[in-house]
Amino acid sequence: MTLPSRFAALAILAAVAMPLAAAAQQPKPGPAAPKPTKAAAQKVVQIVSADKAKAKTYCDLIALGEQIDAAAQKKDEKKLDELSQKADTMTATLGPEYVALMDGLDDMDPSSKEGQDIGNTLEALDKLCDAK
Repeated sequence: MTLPSRFAALAILAAVAMPLAAAAQQPKPGPAAPKPTKAAAQKVVQIVSADKAKAKTYCDLIALGEQIDAAAQKKDEKKLDELSQKADTMTATLGPEYVALMDGLDDMDPSSKEGQDIGNTLEALDKLCDAK
């Protein structure tokens, strides 16, 4: 999978799974997610790369993002809900830094300079998945 499609998969996870998880956990809307930064993405890359279990979870989450995208395109709400819950569980295991980054990506344009910088930074994680 190329970088733009991986970034798109992350954006789909952020747009679909995270709001569902947040809604399930918080009855009231919480504060806005912090704006993602290249430094935050670098920290996530360091955390996930340093832990083999987290790296595997990240790669599994990318694959799950593709399934979520397919379910969304088919408008299969039942499958979408099931996959989103699974994604939420997996996302939580990657740590609060990852969750905060993904929450912030929800409002970011991937084609913006900031979005491209973050996407380029996250490419290091994608390379972990490509090596498998």
